[in-house]
Amino acid sequence: MLEASNNNELPVIPGKRYFAIGEVSELCGVKPHVLRYWEQEFSQLKPVKRRGNRRYYQRHDVVLIREIRGLLYEQGFTIGGARQRLEAEVKPQPVQNDKKHILHEMLEELEQIRALLA
Repeated sequence: MLEASNNNELPVIPGKRYFAIGEVSELCGVKPHVLRYWEQEFSQLKPVKRRGNRRYYQRHDVVLIREIRGLLYEQGFTIGGARQRLEAEVKPQPVQNDKKHILHEMLEELEQIRALLA
């Protein structure tokens, strides 16, 4: 998979948990409307949607977007070809819809906030 260290023209991905669509756009060199379109075309790309239907991308989403960008823009794949290439690569996807997992993440974040406030 394409990592930031392997691609000199793109900035390093910061160590944050969530990224807004504008941040991802800058990190990946792709406009926001293209990111929204790719969500429809690539089933693996599923940012978390929160209040007001805002998209929040996680690090694995940013890495996936960079891989899609590389396939389309640098290697010359079509969208269908890139989709097939990504589907051929067997990768375990993190479970985003698992309620226990989400609750656990929220509790960790709350603990971190509490520690900062103490």
